[in-house]
Amino acid sequence: MQPLLQASSVTKYFGGFTALDQINISVSKGERLGLIGPNGSGKTTFINCISGALRNDSGTIMFDGADISALPAHQRIRRGIARSFQIPKPFPSMTVRENLLIPSEFCSTGARSKDAQSPEEVLALIGLTEKVNETAKHLTQVELRKLELARAVAANPKLLISDEAMAGLSNAEVDDILDILFSLNARGITIIMIEHIMRAVMHFSERVVVLDAGHKIADDEPGRVAQDPRVQQAYFGD
Repeated sequence: MQPLLQASSVTKYFGGFTALDQINISVSKGERLGLIGPNGSGKTTFINCISGALRNDSGTIMFDGADISALPAHQRIRRGIARSFQIPKPFPSMTVRENLLIPSEFCSTGARSKDAQSPEEVLALIGLTEKVNETAKHLTQVELRKLELARAVAANPKLLISDEAMAGLSNAEVDDILDILFSLNARGITIIMIEHIMRAVMHFSERVVVLDAGHKIADDEPGRVAQDPRVQQAYFGD
């Protein structure tokens, strides 16, 4: 089966520093992939290259059978790549529903628009129905995390990149976000999870990719990755 996402030999430089060195990662349709690594490993740079926030210096990025390497971010969003951000930045004076109307309207044109869900349907899926008319500045931390996911889902993605959606949350709140991500995946959305909470990554992911200093050092099922000496060295040293 053709992968939904295929990054081949993706390389990114910042001056004389190599942030990504010949990274090869494929993601199948419907897969739950965990992307982990120590701070500075290249995770954020990689997803920025995938989403279009950065342009890779060499290599190719194929999405749903098309080369998107040269496309700007807004065209990648319309093709079906959406991401949530580690630090939620909603429009604080707008209501929860109004925050969802922006990505929903932005992605309302094209062949995929017929499958788009209404803001109310997205909020029901994410668990924010009761907050539909609340202004974003009055939401709690976990509600802001949910709104960040909801804004990504409102763009009607084929691939959702969840960037540390659980950072700073309690165990119960982490489990709540996990349930949401499982539900989204069950509805056909492919998910890449970037997360430092290892129990969440290992529970959610069907496969885990590990980056370290711009290199891919592991790509396997969670149990095997956890026992990989290279991964243990990267996280814990000697």
